[in-house]
Amino acid sequence: MLRFVLILGAVLALCTAWRVGWITGLGFAAGAFVAYLSFRSLNKAVQSLASRIVDAKQPASGFSLVNGFFLRYLLAGIVAYVIFTSSSQAFRGFLFGLCTPVAAMLMEAGFEAYAALRRGY
Repeated sequence: MLRFVLILGAVLALCTAWRVGWITGLGFAAGAFVAYLSFRSLNKAVQSLASRIVDAKQPASGFSLVNGFFLRYLLAGIVAYVIFTSSSQAFRGFLFGLCTPVAAMLMEAGFEAYAALRRGY
């Protein structure tokens, strides 16, 4: 799934730069990169939370989990603010780049459906 986000981000950023302009393409690449970091952080947080639930020996402190969620949104907000104040075209690309994980999830769902049908499920 994370690979799909990276691949789609790179391919769509190049397509956006070619079709709309390099400023919008850079904004899209920045949005896709922030989305990748955010999705990776969310993945690690969910795995950590699941391990805390399963393994009762660990303490119930969730301070690092809360900080991870906060830092993800802080990073996205800072990058969005900087891009918004510099260029409206790049900001538009950034917002579309943030949606890259949704396209990656659709690709992953299609791949899994194809694999299941191929196996005869």
